[in-house]
Amino acid sequence: MFPTPEQFAAAQKTRIETLLALANIAFTSTERLANLNLSTARAMLENGVANTKSLFPIKDVQEFTTLQSTLIEPTLEKAVAYSRSIYEIATQAQNDMSKLIEGQMTELNKNVASALDKAAKSAPAGSDVTIAAVKSAIAAANSAYDSMTKVAKQAAEIAEANVAAATDATVKAVSSAAQKSTKKAAA
Repeated sequence: MFPTPEQFAAAQKTRIETLLALANIAFTSTERLANLNLSTARAMLENGVANTKSLFPIKDVQEFTTLQSTLIEPTLEKAVAYSRSIYEIATQAQNDMSKLIEGQMTELNKNVASALDKAAKSAPAGSDVTIAAVKSAIAAANSAYDSMTKVAKQAAEIAEANVAAATDATVKAVSSAAQKSTKKAAA
């Protein structure tokens, strides 16, 4: 009934492997985020220099307004792309961690079921009701966990769809405003 040293060592090995996998996911995500931030900072610097240089030949307010409206849309699109990239990195990390944890939960459930079956075989007569109650409680907990996981996935999908819709609406609104500003400046 008590775990053997081999079982204890195997459980510890599994825990360490899980922690290493989680750390690997975290480091990979952090590395991707750092690379994104560095490339974004470089692009922003280059765009800032180019935008500043484009201001030099301006002679009047109308040219400035026209130039300003043409620079707004690409800048906003880049900001939206940056936000999407961050969201993708975070979502990928969350999905990877969820898969790892779900795998661990599945393995844990198998081990508990196996331990209960072994306990049932060596249990005294009349303990069937207790073991059945424990199995029922475990099944209910697993069902609740599955339901929560499904709800969380649905909520994430809805949030992702809402973020995409809001992003598209923002880009369209700024593009429309920039075009109106350009038309007013030209008039």
